[in-house]
Amino acid sequence: MTIEHDLSRIALQEETLRFDAFDLSTAWVLGKLLHDLASERNLGVAIDVTFHSMPVFYVALPGSTPDNADWIRRKRNMVLRYFRSSYASGLALEKQEKTVESNGLSVADYASHGGSFPIYVKGTGCIGAVTVSGLPQRDDHNLVVEALALMLGHELHNLGLSDR
Repeated sequence: MTIEHDLSRIALQEETLRFDAFDLSTAWVLGKLLHDLASERNLGVAIDVTFHSMPVFYVALPGSTPDNADWIRRKRNMVLRYFRSSYASGLALEKQEKTVESNGLSVADYASHGGSFPIYVKGTGCIGAVTVSGLPQRDDHNLVVEALALMLGHELHNLGLSDR
């Protein structure tokens, strides 16, 4: 698929995967759902759910590394800066032949790699981010989208990114 196609699909994901309400309990349920999906598949990932600026859920599964926590922080920063998924930001930069640095940001603090997704509440806006790190970036992104689709009752085949 092309970058344009993926950006279009991600825009649909970001528009569709929005909560009516979101609180600390919802954050925990989302994190636990991601934990269960990753555990069932033996995925060596770390998972983070941040509500506003407050960490609510974090787990590092077997096979993840200490680096995953830093990747999570940097990808989450990208989402909270632009209110869009880190993968969409990375694809948009790639399409424009730009980098994080050319946007005036430090790679020490921002990562435009897939795996972090904005938590939107309808009528409110972006109130946090859910992030996975440990897989190739497209797979990190897809895992988060799968969990959000399951939690919000949407069919994944209508939202997922196809294999490249």
